[in-house]
Amino acid sequence: MKKLLNNPDDAVRESLQGLAAAHPDLLAVYFNPTYVVRSDAPVQGKVAVISGGGSGHEPMHGGFVGKGMLDAACPGDVFTSPTPDQMEAATKAADGGAGVLHIVKNYTGDVMNFEMAAEICQTEGISVEAVVVDDDVAVKDSLYTSGRRGVGTTVLMEKICGAAAERGNDLATVAGFARQCRESGRSMGMALTSCTVPAAGKPTFDLGPDEIELGIGIHGEPGRERSTSKSAREIVELMAEAVLEDLPYQKGDRVIAMLNGMGGTPLMELYLLYGELERVTSARGIVIARNLVGNYITSLEMQGFSITLLRVDDTLLQLWDAPVITPGLRWGG
Repeated sequence: MKKLLNNPDDAVRESLQGLAAAHPDLLAVYFNPTYVVRSDAPVQGKVAVISGGGSGHEPMHGGFVGKGMLDAACPGDVFTSPTPDQMEAATKAADGGAGVLHIVKNYTGDVMNFEMAAEICQTEGISVEAVVVDDDVAVKDSLYTSGRRGVGTTVLMEKICGAAAERGNDLATVAGFARQCRESGRSMGMALTSCTVPAAGKPTFDLGPDEIELGIGIHGEPGRERSTSKSAREIVELMAEAVLEDLPYQKGDRVIAMLNGMGGTPLMELYLLYGELERVTSARGIVIARNLVGNYITSLEMQGFSITLLRVDDTLLQLWDAPVITPGLRWGG
């Protein structure tokens, strides 16, 4: 294994220290317990939006802390849920008196620990609502979940809800947008290779030289099918059809499309894949109103990609277009 590390046991802490050093104008990092928070938090009178999960998926979630997106994020160890005390501390640090929205990916540890933190904060007078993301169409249950996994829609939900909170919407309204995203977003991923968790020092799973895994989870969980290698066009068609048929999406629908790299796929290939995705959606009469192409929710250095489609209306598009200034996503003022 070759990794650009010092001590593997210190990788998460040192990465977060580097994040804070690179973006002191946007965020701050605290330890014992560990959380990332906006540099101007708490913003009084504003709903706080918080998420979190295991490290190794950067820039999610810490890289999405800043104006117009997350107020705080809780990073666990690599592929490990953060603890309730992290989530409690982040919630209290970000609470500006208007309530807090927890955006939770559907992994058993994340759900349980966020629930525990929310109960503690609610007993101390903080209003907390939680929305669980379960958008992965590949499998119904996995090693880490009961029900579908939460993956790419999480990023789009964080942006949209962050914009709603930034413009002054109340907690019920912000949570309503989160639920709309949950109901209207679907995702699926695939892998050409495994990734290597620093502390483990060996690949999480084995793929033969001519094998791919369709429907892989972001922690390396098994997917829907292991098969021989296919062309980019064939892979996108298989994945896009699985996503499109699940909601299902209809002719005339407008979507935000995210073609997401898993950490080790060159941008040249991601744009090639996006072109194939646009071809499939156009043939179905589905309009890609906005898009993201790049690494937004990764699995360390895994080679592969995921597709996320979020059906949107004018209101969601306005929230998407609103300014955002974070390390991992920024546009507008």
